[in-house]
Amino acid sequence: MLPEHTGPDGVQVWKRVERLGAHHAWTYDHLSWRSLRGRPWFDAMTTLAAAASVTERIGLGTLVSSPNFRNPVTTAIQAMTIDHISGGRFVFGIGSGAAGSDVTALGGPMLSPEERADRFTEFVTLTDQVLRHGKAEFRGRYFTARETSVTPGCVQRPRMPFAIAGTGRRGMRLAAEFGEIWVTIGATEHPGVQPEADAFRTLRSQLGRLAAACEEVGRDPADLRKLVNLSRIVADPYSSVDRLGDLVGRCACLGFTDVVVAYPRSEGVFAGDAAMFEKAMSAHADG
Repeated sequence: MLPEHTGPDGVQVWKRVERLGAHHAWTYDHLSWRSLRGRPWFDAMTTLAAAASVTERIGLGTLVSSPNFRNPVTTAIQAMTIDHISGGRFVFGIGSGAAGSDVTALGGPMLSPEERADRFTEFVTLTDQVLRHGKAEFRGRYFTARETSVTPGCVQRPRMPFAIAGTGRRGMRLAAEFGEIWVTIGATEHPGVQPEADAFRTLRSQLGRLAAACEEVGRDPADLRKLVNLSRIVADPYSSVDRLGDLVGRCACLGFTDVVVAYPRSEGVFAGDAAMFEKAMSAHADG
């Protein structure tokens, strides 16, 4: 769900998704996003704190936060807070961040892909230290922490799960080292543009490279959950009950453990039929 809902109407959306039987629900973490710049757009962490206060069962997470405008220490404290508000249902989704308005809005420098990968490594490493141990001493090129203390720590131990988005070599290695979940949107350069058959071939290739990254760090790939955002892969994932069931089945056959679809909007990006969304979700909630 995009963080565009607020007030009583906003919390009702999260409550409705929980009643539909979804296992987890997520929101984007940007300052603004693509064609929706200038439209209502709220802070992801505050949105999830509100969602946590009105739901009981559903997992909640960012899909994904990035170091484009977030500091690992302050973000770790926010994540810990939501983990407590939700009673241990928070999942911290993290990505390296792409060039765009999240960077330019704060006057930040445009980093090269290699520099973004370096910064992402520091972000994940420091956030893990803070949340896992409750304290950190860290000096990097991009982030520094001195006598940092976070108390009382997470409800989930040793920390809440990390859902790490990364389709390059270094991002996949970080997921293998630090993640409980790996996240993909398929072809990151042009998500949703590939023909469907090509998109699923891309996913298969990515899963193969993820398995190799796990082997490099001595981890069983089966221990890592794999999440795909179907709404960034195909345009109509819930145009019918059978359509959603077929897509989820194909993802499962590839080895994915979790599937996300966008909550339908009335127009523009992720526009969809709300009634069909609810019908398809209800039919496959226990699948």
